[in-house]
Amino acid sequence: MRNPKVMVLSVALPLAPPEAILYDGLPLGAIDAIKAAYGAVVQILDPPKDCFDLTMKINLTKLPTDEEQRNVVLTQIASVREVVLGAPLKLLLRHLASKTVAPNVDKLVALVHRPNESFFLAPQADKVTVVYPMRFQDSIDIVLATSFLQEFVEARRTAALNNAPSCMWSPVPPLELKGVNADALDANAGFVTFVVFPRHVEGRKLDKTVWSLLTFHAYVSYHVKVTPLFSWPGFIFIKFVDP
Repeated sequence: MRNPKVMVLSVALPLAPPEAILYDGLPLGAIDAIKAAYGAVVQILDPPKDCFDLTMKINLTKLPTDEEQRNVVLTQIASVREVVLGAPLKLLLRHLASKTVAPNVDKLVALVHRPNESFFLAPQADKVTVVYPMRFQDSIDIVLATSFLQEFVEARRTAALNNAPSCMWSPVPPLELKGVNADALDANAGFVTFVVFPRHVEGRKLDKTVWSLLTFHAYVSYHVKVTPLFSWPGFIFIKFVDP
């Protein structure tokens, strides 16, 4: 008999490419991120249900009694996929805020963000370099994305956004990706690089920067898809990752 006070939620993550390192099937720091986000409301079940990467038991009796706070928690639970996928990114950037490097991580970290696709972080104590190999399936999307990304970078440069991470585009892999296997570097719309400094992840800026970086490919894809209907207004090139 089902317990009306308990709900079970299972989550399937994007298929990880070979270069991505998982810990018990989840990204680095995912378990701690879930516990920090949901506290006693959520219990992680091990093993997860078949065909899923994560299964959680949600205790509805532990939700806040205040309706507004309860809705906030439920919204966070609905965003569990982002919490899990963004966990290693947040961990590395939190260390950057304190000008340290997370222990036991490689010089180049591959993070899953799409099925069989990664983006890469090169963490250092004074900066974290984030590199996206940009891939698109449709030939028209490839052309539009390449043009968009070049304008994106140029607009940010001319706008003199001193508070935002620097941004570069290149048709070839940057030096940070030296040694990465060829399949991971199969980018038909070039490579986008952001350089994040401690000032970009101070205090409340951390969550905004994590979200912007985690959703960057989706951000580009959206603007590529709406291009046939609308011209690109100037502000879309300069607002991204501007804490």
